[in-house]
Amino acid sequence: CCDVLQFSTQKQTDRRRGASAAVTLLLLPALLTCGVRCAVPRAKPSNIVLIVTDDQDVVLGGLNPMKKTKDLIGNAGATFVNAFTVTPLCCPSRSSILTGQYPHNHGVRNNSLSGNCSSPQWQKGPESQAFPVFLSKLEYQTFFAGKYLNQYGQKDAGHVGHIPPGWDHWHALVGNSQYYNYSLSVNGKEEKHGDNYGDDYLTDLITNRSLTFLDNRSPQLPFFLLLSPPAPHAPWTAAPQHQKDYADIKAPRDGSFDKPGKDKHWLLRQPANPMTASSLTYLDNAYRKRWQTLASVDDMVEKLVEKLKSIDELNNTYIFYTSDNGYHTGQFSLPIDKRQLYEFDIRVPLLVRGPGIAPNQTVEAPVLNIDLAPTILDICGFNVSLANVDGQSFLSQMAPSLRNGTARPFFLVEHTGEGHLTSDPSCPSLGPGLSQCFPDCVCEDAYNNTYACVRTLDSSQNLQYCEFADSESFVEMYDLKSDPHQLENIVKKVDPSVLQVMNQRLIKLQSCQGQSCRGIQ
Repeated sequence: CCDVLQFSTQKQTDRRRGASAAVTLLLLPALLTCGVRCAVPRAKPSNIVLIVTDDQDVVLGGLNPMKKTKDLIGNAGATFVNAFTVTPLCCPSRSSILTGQYPHNHGVRNNSLSGNCSSPQWQKGPESQAFPVFLSKLEYQTFFAGKYLNQYGQKDAGHVGHIPPGWDHWHALVGNSQYYNYSLSVNGKEEKHGDNYGDDYLTDLITNRSLTFLDNRSPQLPFFLLLSPPAPHAPWTAAPQHQKDYADIKAPRDGSFDKPGKDKHWLLRQPANPMTASSLTYLDNAYRKRWQTLASVDDMVEKLVEKLKSIDELNNTYIFYTSDNGYHTGQFSLPIDKRQLYEFDIRVPLLVRGPGIAPNQTVEAPVLNIDLAPTILDICGFNVSLANVDGQSFLSQMAPSLRNGTARPFFLVEHTGEGHLTSDPSCPSLGPGLSQCFPDCVCEDAYNNTYACVRTLDSSQNLQYCEFADSESFVEMYDLKSDPHQLENIVKKVDPSVLQVMNQRLIKLQSCQGQSCRGIQ
């Protein structure tokens, strides 16, 4: 590992020179107006670690197996109980994390290359101004390991030789999440892995290489690590020592589990209800295996915190723990996936510790994954108003002694549905336009599962209003104060004036960009 991680200074310099000229121009005034941490003469800026898991829910108990993570990050800092993704699908969500932008601005619609996932268009545009570019210009030592974007490393996406700007040390998975038998781009060169636990298990490899990086870093400069393990994404391959964990765990049966979606969009009305015994067994196995894969991530967090402590950097390091989207296992009789507008798919875990963050905090203000980039830039002293982001820093929410700020009253969630031009051969009666279909012909997505929602969450309201781009012009609305599991679509019961207000907010949010996304009232 050490040889792999000892990246030449000349390569780092060349890569930084290759970053966008526009970014360089932005940085000049930013450095002149940088914030709290730049004000102290010769003080080294804080280090940052961002851990992004794959498909980890919070609504269905996805943090329950993470005892060490909750103790070492959440109890040592802040737990955000209203954290959301702005789009419940891997590649668009990860693109939002990197850019701080809603999908309608960064242009990534789904997990396919044609949907702009790691496409040449993405690489030339939004990726060139993702937040790691700014960190590199601020002389952060940057390290990435794990899943990047679903199409990363493919032939039509620049193959393994493409290293996104801003990264000094690059260990990116080619394609979608795997635990064994995968390829990495290691600083632009392909590295193939097999099925030997000690050498190849991806979560542990990410852990070990991050620890080696920390041992070999320059102590004089700050560092940024983005660690992206495959867990708990399918195929749910647990490490040998965790394969018998949680033997009695089953998918939770409360809330909307196996409830009919009779008043919802047609995709939610199609599953058979109640679910069959074989389907329930499948869900329970999937749920348990997901937890087993997360046990290795919990071990990762423990080892990382121990290493930071041993090199005397823990007290000067912010650690963020989150996921790209939520997940469902049987809610409204849908089998397993994400992509839907409901709480189980759009809520994500978010735990943060670091300088100025008091321990054992519970933060109720809504925070979005597009807020991660501006928050990280804020911590680094960058003038966030000069970055092209739709999100806002939430440093003030967890460390009010460092920043003043206010919470947003409402926000946007959007998804572009995927489908196939031809019918699924095993389900010919369904016709074309669907995707993610299971053997019993229940499908999780479709072209017309394209929606946009405005979510209002403050002390007085907890509402969700969604419009579908389909032939029905279907609308769903929920009052989550009285109906937290979204069992009843109340669109036909709500005062028309309320619907009008929500519709106007949605229209503004769907076309917002930058400051206008933060200033809508």
